[in-house]
Amino acid sequence: MPFARDTSGEVDAAWLAQNRCYRHLGLYAYKADFLSAFSSLEPGLLEQIEKLEQLRAMEHGYRIHVGITDQATIGIDTPEDIAEFEACLP
Repeated sequence: MPFARDTSGEVDAAWLAQNRCYRHLGLYAYKADFLSAFSSLEPGLLEQIEKLEQLRAMEHGYRIHVGITDQATIGIDTPEDIAEFEACLP
């Protein structure tokens, strides 16, 4: 992050050298009472723009915890992604 909207998300080495960026890896763990409250919250403007549901929590005053790592990751968004991930396991 951030998403370079002016370049449709396409960036090169020169852009990266001038703009500090992080990849987003979402690992979510919620308590049942929070999920109950969260499911009734309206999506906020930031969530609608970025399509990141944790922004809904933040826009409604909830705090989230964030960590930074230099470990490479892969996204798991589909059943096919699970197979790719499992192939990387030792």
